[in-house]
Amino acid sequence: MISIITSVYNQLGMNQLFVEYLKRYTQYPYELIIIDNNSTDGSREFYQEHAHVLIKNSANYSYPYCQNQGIRAAKYNYLAFLNNDVLVSPSWDERMLNFMDKHALDIASYATNDHLENRQAQKAVNRRWKRIKYPVQALFGHSKWSLQLMARLMYGNWESYCRKRYEKFGDGIKEGFSGSSIMMKREALEKVGLWDERIQGADFDLYFRSKERSIQKQDIKPMMLATGIYIHHYQRLTLRGQKKIQMADAANIISLREKWDAKAKEYEQYVQ
Repeated sequence: MISIITSVYNQLGMNQLFVEYLKRYTQYPYELIIIDNNSTDGSREFYQEHAHVLIKNSANYSYPYCQNQGIRAAKYNYLAFLNNDVLVSPSWDERMLNFMDKHALDIASYATNDHLENRQAQKAVNRRWKRIKYPVQALFGHSKWSLQLMARLMYGNWESYCRKRYEKFGDGIKEGFSGSSIMMKREALEKVGLWDERIQGADFDLYFRSKERSIQKQDIKPMMLATGIYIHHYQRLTLRGQKKIQMADAANIISLREKWDAKAKEYEQYVQ
């Protein structure tokens, strides 16, 4: 029922934890489509065993390029675009499909530590996460064990934390998105198109296109945030100072403002 599309480059410990949580907390049948950007730490071999579809790139490609590769391989009607550095919550899929049905949405996003119900809550969670993440990362790196430790220190009992958020916010909704976790119906592609492979900030571009379409055609709603359905995002796991890998398609990339010009500022106000 759900095609989960995820691009990866290394981060073996995170990939192991990502798959573990998917298996534990996903309710509906799903296929896991992994786009591997030439990993060298055993991640490709790991997904050879644990992915339903493994696309092997010979180099590191941009996020939107990889998402379109996944779309072309996907067979289900619901497309979940998840970063590999997230932890899904219990019934994350079932609750989101019910949420989208209730609010008549073609595209939706999860509440994460990147984007919550209001700025005050978001800042508080981010401050706590930074106080936990950086010391543990500095001491223990990015092993599966250290990533689990970060999550335990952050949330205590993960299932209890997610249950309490859902009890508090339920099917609450606000306009906006978390780029690490987006759910889309396949028919939305007919309205907003594939990911724009020129835009590295492609999550903002997708939101902008849904917003513009909602204004011009009124046949889709802009991307909405499900405030009660939580997913944790580890955010940037790369240690400071580590060499950045050049994307194979970097020459094709333009900025968000190059494409949207003045409209970028107009649309950004809705997701602040």
